[in-house]
Amino acid sequence: MTDIKPLLIELGTEELPVKALPGLAQALFDGVLAGLEKRGIAFERGEARPLFTPRRLAVRLPAVAVRQPEQRSEVPGPYLNVALDADGQPTRALLGFAQKAGVEWTQLERARDGKGERFVHRAVKPGAATAALLPEILREAVAAMPIPKPMRWGAHEHGFARPLHWLVVLFGGEVVEAELLGAKSDRMSRGHRFMHDKPVWFSSADDYVESLRAAKVLADPDERRARIVAEVEAAAREAGGRARIDPGILEEVNALVEWPKAVLCSFEREFLAVPQEALIATMEANQKFFPVLDADGRLGERFVGIANIESRDPAEVRKGYERVIRPRFADAKFFFVEDLKQGLVAMNEGLKTVTYQARLGTVADKVARVAALAEAIAPHAGVDPALARRAALLSKADLQSRLVNEFPELQGIAGRYYAMADAALADLSFEQRSALAAALDEAYMPRFSGDAIAPSKLGQVLAIAERLDTLAGGFAAGLQPTGNKDPFALRRNALGLARTLVEGQLELDLRTALEAASRQIGAAGKEGAQASADVEGLYDFVLDRLRGYYTDTGVPPQQFEAAAALRPASLLDFDRRLRAIGEFARLPEAEALAAANKRIRNILRKADVAVPEAVDPARFTEDAERALAQAVDAAIADTDPLLACRDYVAALARLAALRPQVDAFFDKVLVNAEDMAVRANRLALLKRLGDRLGSVAAIEHLSL
Repeated sequence: MTDIKPLLIELGTEELPVKALPGLAQALFDGVLAGLEKRGIAFERGEARPLFTPRRLAVRLPAVAVRQPEQRSEVPGPYLNVALDADGQPTRALLGFAQKAGVEWTQLERARDGKGERFVHRAVKPGAATAALLPEILREAVAAMPIPKPMRWGAHEHGFARPLHWLVVLFGGEVVEAELLGAKSDRMSRGHRFMHDKPVWFSSADDYVESLRAAKVLADPDERRARIVAEVEAAAREAGGRARIDPGILEEVNALVEWPKAVLCSFEREFLAVPQEALIATMEANQKFFPVLDADGRLGERFVGIANIESRDPAEVRKGYERVIRPRFADAKFFFVEDLKQGLVAMNEGLKTVTYQARLGTVADKVARVAALAEAIAPHAGVDPALARRAALLSKADLQSRLVNEFPELQGIAGRYYAMADAALADLSFEQRSALAAALDEAYMPRFSGDAIAPSKLGQVLAIAERLDTLAGGFAAGLQPTGNKDPFALRRNALGLARTLVEGQLELDLRTALEAASRQIGAAGKEGAQASADVEGLYDFVLDRLRGYYTDTGVPPQQFEAAAALRPASLLDFDRRLRAIGEFARLPEAEALAAANKRIRNILRKADVAVPEAVDPARFTEDAERALAQAVDAAIADTDPLLACRDYVAALARLAALRPQVDAFFDKVLVNAEDMAVRANRLALLKRLGDRLGSVAAIEHLSL
């Protein structure tokens, strides 16, 4: 590109909404780029990205063309038979077209298309100056930004996420005259609210990041984030530990500060008697602090806060951070102590008065159903059924605790602590109690996308039983997801169930389990709930959740469909078949055999004779069909034991060896022979072949 300049746009505001800030910055950036592209203005993006701080949104591009390219236009006019009369003179249609184009009709050009020759008006205009187009580009970009609740200020009619106080629009070193939301463009910005009270002057768009840095503002969110991490990690090392830096909290802090400075703080050691998850939750969610852990991941009495200022008296900042966190910790300690006095088993009684869902009864009803399912599933996982039932009966007890009422994200985690301390569980051995306590926490896993499944078998049993009941109940009560609405998180529960069965290597007949869960819902007989859920519909719903799961691991859709077509009862078996298909698809024979199986399916579907159950060798008339029949018999004999032990990889590899005989058969044998008996026998042979080729998966789905 020649004749280019850097471009800078900055919107200076009051503090913008923290969670919306990155999205707003991205929307402004995308809008400006879209506006330039729409007008054909060339630019180089380079490494440019959205720039933002709590008080500003900015776009800086290193190279933008100073004007549009020439604007060429071609407007079609009337065809010659309409434009000219018999004497070759212009008609009113042609004169009107020329007048509209602003030229004499003799200046019009001619062009030919599929319908004939016509008049056209071609024009070339010089491109507009970029500076003249920027105000409109900016207005369009701002208008398109996702601001659900615009604020209004002063006597203005316009609104924005927060009041706009200044506007910078620089193209190279020149200010572009523009007005936006009541603010007029300038080259003047503002530095840090407390550490730099003077205006910041940009002589050029290139000066933006460096000039603001000198004014104690880090406009680049990546630079700011890196400094936060470095400051927090350094402070944690000073305390002899390592910082827990949650990505979500890091992003929120990054949107709260312009000049981050770490402050190492502490709290009274007595608070460490409270479950560390509660302390960490209040530090992160409520105060945006970073906990300091030891080498074993245990919380110490230190934490790190990020100030938006380099204070002359850091001790006062530290005292302020410690002062705001102390009451929250004191509340958590009080709740925890009071809960311990009550005990987990006693909490369970309160679930009888808590409604789970109007058509599905109370939470106690749900717990009873989950306990029955867990007891039935336990043997499949090598778990003591009695222990599984007992754990399931306590799996929701902590919902009645004060700690979970204050910190809902601690459900399950709180139960783990209370189970280890409850005297009512003293009849259990330490190992049993530890397993039960861990399972109360693990039953919620995976808690979110990408989270691990429950690590223990008892935890997996509870996780499966819980999700089976949730799915069967949701379908029976007519709560299936619609569009983006999924109030009972049935999609997430279905994926969690599937992942636990597959990743936990649990051999469980999914239909049987869904039927058991459905029967329990029907037996409850709650008003408004169907007698039972649609088990096949539930099966399809769970299987459908696996599509995205396997896609994310690189499994092609056609391989998934090949395994899904057989609808295996066990999802672990489904996973084994799917992985075997992946191995088979890499074989050179795969495509040809997949195509052959597809051909076989089509032939059998169109068959005009009844296909015999058995193949009659006496009716063979061609060597190729005899060779295929012998090869199929041998392959079946070889793959029977492989299929029995579910060695699907070996079974498909053995079937791949049939390709020469299959190719020869289709090359040399006419399936639809005139002799109906011969035809029927050949169809029987193809059916026997197709059935065995499809014994692991519907491999015809692999055919392009």
